[in-house]
Amino acid sequence: MRAARMHAQHQPFTVDEVEVPTPRPTDVLVKVEACGIVPNLGNVLNFLPEWWPHLTFPPLPAIFGLDVAGVVEAVGDQVHGIEVGQRVYVNPGRHCGGCHACRTGDPQECPAYTFNGYFGFGPGSAQLYADYPYGGFGEYMTAPLYSLVTIPDNLSFEAAARFGYLGTAYRALRASGVDANSVVVVNGTSGTLGVGTVLMALAMGARKVLGIARNEELLAKVEALAPGRVEVFSTTGTAEGAVAAWVKERTGGRGADIVIDALQSGAQAEPLLEAMGGLARGGRHAPIGGVLGPLPVNLNVLMSNDQRVVASLWFDTADGQAMASMVESGVLDLSVLEHEVYGLDQVNEALAVMANRNGGFSNYVLKP
Repeated sequence: MRAARMHAQHQPFTVDEVEVPTPRPTDVLVKVEACGIVPNLGNVLNFLPEWWPHLTFPPLPAIFGLDVAGVVEAVGDQVHGIEVGQRVYVNPGRHCGGCHACRTGDPQECPAYTFNGYFGFGPGSAQLYADYPYGGFGEYMTAPLYSLVTIPDNLSFEAAARFGYLGTAYRALRASGVDANSVVVVNGTSGTLGVGTVLMALAMGARKVLGIARNEELLAKVEALAPGRVEVFSTTGTAEGAVAAWVKERTGGRGADIVIDALQSGAQAEPLLEAMGGLARGGRHAPIGGVLGPLPVNLNVLMSNDQRVVASLWFDTADGQAMASMVESGVLDLSVLEHEVYGLDQVNEALAVMANRNGGFSNYVLKP
């Protein structure tokens, strides 16, 4: 089969001929129909090992590719409940299965937790990369049975390849207690993660979504998702404290129930802290964006206002199945995504275009 592989940092991907993998007894073989491209993936892969040296990366040459949607091509002899021909999304979260966290039902707390086709969070990730060396930038990949989300016919492979960002938002909103009473602030609302968070907050019943970003044209598109229910604010040219003041003004002085930080990778701390200042008493702040480094947070203020920071990493397969059901029922509408599809031979072109993407409405997909 053909696969795009990275042979060295700061070098283009090459399309190579590699063996089609054979699924182990509890694995499936998936024919890749679409693989989402992480924004700025080229920069991430070239620089993330220096930015985040605590992460574990697969040995090179490697087949990257995080968010895969496709069709089950073959199943191991101990696979039950999944059949050849089924349409699936492959959750890239991998875990060891035997540690305390895995045995007690919290696989995302596994010390070896790993994003297949991207990076891992501990030394144990090296073994998981040995077990599952195929990411989505190839024609086929193997995946464990536990990773599969079956997807309905009204969900395209291209839209399903956006599930990583949608699922990240879904878990953070769920962990923050979103309900029909909630006012949700989405900081960085015009980006890939931000647009997904707005869509998910609307689908999960939030009564109002307040979007914060710089680009006024993209903000107008965000507001048009649900006029009246979504309101937006541009930070271009604003003074310190303007964001928090606007949030308080739009909530009758109370503040937001939930602030989701969806700022892009490498963002500075100041915009996060500005939005965090708009939290209501008892509010929750969920950082799921890319702000790096320590934050000067006054813990006494958090304590006095009964506010909480809710960390959230990725999402599990059950969350993915819930999202698929939301699309099937029409509660979650992904029709606003603008799919940009590239072939395997165009992988380097796709990664270069991502640097100038048209905000979070563009959905960049590689189709092997």
